[in-house]
Amino acid sequence: MDEIVIRECVTIAELASCVNLQRSVFGLPDLEISPRRHLVVSRQAGGWTLGAFAHGARERLVGFVHHMAAVRNGNEIFGYSHMMAVDRDYQNRGVGARLKWAQRKKALAEGRDFIRWTWDPMQARNAHFNLNRLGVTVTSYAENFYGTDYATDPTLQGADHRGIDSDRLFANWQLPSRRVEELSQGKDPEPLPVPTRAITIPPDWTDLIKKDARHARQEQLRVRSEFKDAFKAGLVCAAFARDTRPRYLLFERDLLPD
Repeated sequence: MDEIVIRECVTIAELASCVNLQRSVFGLPDLEISPRRHLVVSRQAGGWTLGAFAHGARERLVGFVHHMAAVRNGNEIFGYSHMMAVDRDYQNRGVGARLKWAQRKKALAEGRDFIRWTWDPMQARNAHFNLNRLGVTVTSYAENFYGTDYATDPTLQGADHRGIDSDRLFANWQLPSRRVEELSQGKDPEPLPVPTRAITIPPDWTDLIKKDARHARQEQLRVRSEFKDAFKAGLVCAAFARDTRPRYLLFERDLLPD
């Protein structure tokens, strides 16, 4: 495998490569791709883009994470992670994790202690990565956050897949927490308590949409309702079980470490 170097994207050419990588990884229409100009302006406003560069016969961008400056509670500056993409040939090789840990390191160096982002609650792979590998917690759920999702798979054209809402979970990444620090060092963190509640999701969401979009919508509504009930009860999602019955694990807030 080529050597991977993580560094900030600063040139127009490097930011243009981030745009091209979005096209190849996400398959979104150009209207939904963050353009080079957005990345440039974001950098001028206090954000940044970290790139993963493969050094083989020639250097090329194989992944990036885009970090924006955000404000909460009146004047507290924190990080909002708008997107991350990894070249398909370099997925499942730890590139995404390296980008996220580099993002954490840079944010801490700037004096920040919190980063937020979203992910699709029906995607088990993202749930495992965010909750188990990075140590985020979740306390909020957004209905149809981006509007109705696009069908990007050409094999789905004409199928009954439209109308799937872009529901999202919000990841809360407490950068200095003991659990996150231990995970960043490759250590096993303190075990979590016995979960209070579990929310199951389909084992293969993409396949379900292809085969039975109506049932997929029903499953999404069920998961949405269960998350909202759990958060209303004050529970915190802090782990994910990956097996034949993938499920989010929720806990009493007072029983969680940190």
